[in-house]
Amino acid sequence: MAKLALINKQKAREVKVKQYAPKRAARKAKMSRNATPEERKEAMLKLAKLPRNANPTRLHNRCSVTGRARGYSRMFGLCRQQVRTMASEGKLPGVRKSSW
Repeated sequence: MAKLALINKQKAREVKVKQYAPKRAARKAKMSRNATPEERKEAMLKLAKLPRNANPTRLHNRCSVTGRARGYSRMFGLCRQQVRTMASEGKLPGVRKSSW
């Protein structure tokens, strides 16, 4: 199980990203190619003043069961250990652990 503080920090980032998404999109739109260099610079400065945790690149995929950040499988939304145990127990539909 991941540390609860890290899981909570990730959830707070997700909220902040969702909250600032419209502002981010508007400021990025102002930085288009047909904008003047002054408008572009002003939009870049305004974009830089947004909180760092409002940037979607700061989000990290985490296992929905344990909160583990590494070994994440996008197909299931789980870490590799949980995929293995759930596949062995038959809890993942269409997945069977191979053995030979």
